[in-house]
Amino acid sequence: MRRILLKLSGEALAGDKKTGFDEETVRGVAMQVKELVDDGIQVGIVIGGGNFWRGRSSENIDRTKADQIGMLATIMNCIYVSEIFRSTGMMTNILTPFECGSFTKLFSKDRANKYFEKNMVVFFAGGTGHPYFSTDTGVVLRAIEVEADVILLAKAVDGVYDSDPRSNPAAKKYTDVSIDEVIEKNLQVVDMTASILARDNKMPMWVFGLNEENSIVNTIKGQFNGTKVTV
Repeated sequence: MRRILLKLSGEALAGDKKTGFDEETVRGVAMQVKELVDDGIQVGIVIGGGNFWRGRSSENIDRTKADQIGMLATIMNCIYVSEIFRSTGMMTNILTPFECGSFTKLFSKDRANKYFEKNMVVFFAGGTGHPYFSTDTGVVLRAIEVEADVILLAKAVDGVYDSDPRSNPAAKKYTDVSIDEVIEKNLQVVDMTASILARDNKMPMWVFGLNEENSIVNTIKGQFNGTKVTV
């Protein structure tokens, strides 16, 4: 792998607390990413905002405003996680699709590539910058733009199932599944907009459990225990 884009669940980073951050969990992610960076792999990261805000569950707030709050939640997550990464010796930068004062830099492909070439971990915060698009769409869009080899989806669930394994103990786990089947069966690896974008641009996705020991490094080094979504 030359360049990967890692999508982290905001809820997974909160650990058992469900909201906010669990520093031990975040530091564990940082040490795994550092191992990849030290091996010469370029790493981009997108983080969801669900540990702070899930706007679609609110019926009393305008959808555009709710999504804007969600964008800000992803920026808070990236600032925090970026600082934990820096404390382990990595160099980082945060890019957003809109100006955030001195907190972040404005996204461009050229700027992202410049940071990658300097062995920085690049955080893509703020989603697409527009309402009605999730961080799922944001991660696929950025992966395509920066020409990543694969998207790694680190989730609370350890792969793709034919139904929700948390409510159905008999749910079947896929080892490999095509993006066409994901779309046809609405398997919800990522949302439908992101799924179609990945299919049309032939962007593969690997889904695995963040909470499994050393799961990010193991995924890259061939000890994969999740689901590969093929294109």
